[in-house]
Amino acid sequence: MSKPNAFYAQSGGVTAVINASACGVIETARRHRGLIGRVYAGRNGIIGALTEDMIDTNRESARAIAALRHTPGGAFGSARYKLKGLEENRAEYERLVEVFRAHNIGYFFYNGGGDSADTCYKVSQLSKKMGFPVQAIHVPKTVDNDLPITDTCPGFGSVAKYVAVSTREAALDVESMAKTSTKVFVLEVMGRHAGWIAAAAGLAGQSRREAPHVILFPEVPFNEQAFLARVKQSVEDYEYCVVVVSEGAAHPDGRFLADAGTTDAFGHKQLGGAAQVIAQMVKDKLGFKYHYAIADYLQRSARHIASATDVEQAYAVGRAAVEMALAGENSVMATIVRKSDKPYRWAIGSAPLGRVANREKMMPRKFISKDGFGITASCRRYLEPLIRGEDYPPYRNGLPVYVTLKNVPVAKKLAQQFVL
Repeated sequence: MSKPNAFYAQSGGVTAVINASACGVIETARRHRGLIGRVYAGRNGIIGALTEDMIDTNRESARAIAALRHTPGGAFGSARYKLKGLEENRAEYERLVEVFRAHNIGYFFYNGGGDSADTCYKVSQLSKKMGFPVQAIHVPKTVDNDLPITDTCPGFGSVAKYVAVSTREAALDVESMAKTSTKVFVLEVMGRHAGWIAAAAGLAGQSRREAPHVILFPEVPFNEQAFLARVKQSVEDYEYCVVVVSEGAAHPDGRFLADAGTTDAFGHKQLGGAAQVIAQMVKDKLGFKYHYAIADYLQRSARHIASATDVEQAYAVGRAAVEMALAGENSVMATIVRKSDKPYRWAIGSAPLGRVANREKMMPRKFISKDGFGITASCRRYLEPLIRGEDYPPYRNGLPVYVTLKNVPVAKKLAQQFVL
């Protein structure tokens, strides 16, 4: 019987280092050509498997695959497509297994967050029942840092570095002009339910005087009166105030400050505009001149300022996923295990997907200051190692050089087409 092939797919919002994980998967699989046949990738994530629209990564040179390590975005395309439960829509999962069977795919590496962990888990279960067992290994990825069990999530360290640097630089700008211009600057960052990215902004300052002066976390119900008092005091003391607000900041009744009234493909409320809400509140209630910015895609795509720690860990979980599959493991996620803070040491571990799927890791209360507007020393100890080190991409004529793959399609084998 021929060697089983492997299938790799990217899921959800991409990161500055998700392609480093792809690089880890593909390069490791190539080093085990005696055990793994070809490595296919889903065009636009799991949709590529459902529609049998796959890419043959074996048609890419070793140099091109290596360049993925320093290239942001999703090299094969990602998608926000959530498969429903087995009871609700068994047909989609059966279709995945049918495609895998047709292309002799025995290994499934799914690179994403909690929803992709759930898909991975269900595929491992159903494929066995359908008589074509597939070893499904989850490769963690999320800028939100909210996957359980793993100490951190690849993608987070780089967005944390970007936000901390941007907060410090913007603060210096605002401070220099505060006497006659802007008094309050508001930066909105990602984080629906978990405030890890907002917390990272706290690394920008070491003292109460230094920005950010206020951080608004999803874990702490928004208190308008206390917030306005803190902003007013900051302006009185330092002439300016820098506020970092998580997109998921919410009122005590759970309503998001920036609820747009719509939902995304995963059924999550569409957010955006928390910074504008906060800035307008400052203007209306305190009368201060303001500016605001929404980091949006810039924070998760900034490969030019990626954390070296994050790049290394992203590659490591991709490599480990293949090694776990070849060792016979199934239905697990590669994890990062922290061994010590100083010096920072970490290793690769694993967690059963049943303990990962559809679970979120929130900021522990001990990481948030008593007043709810800053981070604690223990939070700083946790965060600092994750943003350390620089891993610059190569530059040409002043701009970073990123790779674009050929993405040669794999010939379809199934007569029946799948309609999304």
